[in-house]
Amino acid sequence: MKEELRKLLADTVNEGLYRITISNPRKKDKAFKIKIRPVMVKGEVFFQETLYEGTKVFHENRKAMSMIERVEELLALDFKQCEVEHRECRATVLVSKKGKITVSRKRTKEAETGSEAASQLRMAHNRTKRYILEEGIPVPFLVDLGVQTQEGRVVHARYDKFRQINRFLEFIEDILPTLSKEGILRIIDFGCGKSYLTFAMYYYLQEIKGYEVEITGLDLKEDVIDHCSRLSEKYGYHGLRFLKGDIADYKGQGPVDLVVTLHACDTATDYALARAVGWNAKVILSVPCCQHEINRQIKCEDMASVFRYGIIKERIAALTTDAVRAELLETEGYAVDILEFIDMEHTPKNLLIRAVKREHESEEQQELARKRVERTEAFLHITPTLQNLLRP
Repeated sequence: MKEELRKLLADTVNEGLYRITISNPRKKDKAFKIKIRPVMVKGEVFFQETLYEGTKVFHENRKAMSMIERVEELLALDFKQCEVEHRECRATVLVSKKGKITVSRKRTKEAETGSEAASQLRMAHNRTKRYILEEGIPVPFLVDLGVQTQEGRVVHARYDKFRQINRFLEFIEDILPTLSKEGILRIIDFGCGKSYLTFAMYYYLQEIKGYEVEITGLDLKEDVIDHCSRLSEKYGYHGLRFLKGDIADYKGQGPVDLVVTLHACDTATDYALARAVGWNAKVILSVPCCQHEINRQIKCEDMASVFRYGIIKERIAALTTDAVRAELLETEGYAVDILEFIDMEHTPKNLLIRAVKREHESEEQQELARKRVERTEAFLHITPTLQNLLRP
């Protein structure tokens, strides 16, 4: 009954809503799924509709009454099933071929238990990870790269990769306010490898966020470049290209808005960072790898009892390498953070250097960073490659 559906929506489209999932489309050539969840916009509760159509994703925010009318319209015209998850109840709505509506509603344990238990259930729900690329929604490149099945289920052995991709997209989401939506957003990805994150970056920015994007992925392995180029052509990702080349020799074309370098080995990271600075990139995201250079140089009598143990020296040298890289970027007018990329339990190579170009350069801040890094280099008797590249 339409009245029963309206009553269900009136009871659940509020702050207690977890999600509404609308599925089973009447026509296969249109949207195949819609999800609705509450969002806070400038202190006011809205309801965000996420519509999945082919490889594209569309978002729209509505007030409660508008969203109720929208759901009724979708079930009347385009879809045959709706699932509602609310703090107080779980409900399923089915629509027959003749338009008959059946509503099945059941109170949750949270609604039936006391306030303390309800609070614990809410906390448990809030701890559930919300991924940018959701489980159960097939994304073509994730299917072809072996991360998802055709149905959108994450392959168990690739779940860490799925989490890594989403974590990386969270970093991209964080820096979006610094990037203009006017014109083309130009991105260079050094050492792109199999390009899980390159494809994810393009899909998120172009298909979900609506930016006009040009991404160049660079790697030394010709077979990898050929494979990624074929996939890019297959998906119609016209703004995504892959080239064979060395970071140290790549000249490219400016201007560049975002430079990404993930697991570029040893001093290859330094060359990528220097290129980014030379292009005056607005944002740099770098996950360094295999930091051997400083380990060969580092020497300090005051820390002899620490450095005599090889594994300790190696770890300190790796951390020092990234800290000095961050300071050197500070001297070039960037605000820099070093963040955890993924949990240490999955890989020790889990630090990400995020550098965002300051709108107003401060010579005082740059000079302080320069003095800090000079003292560190003198104390440890090191001369990093990035130092030589930025100031020969």
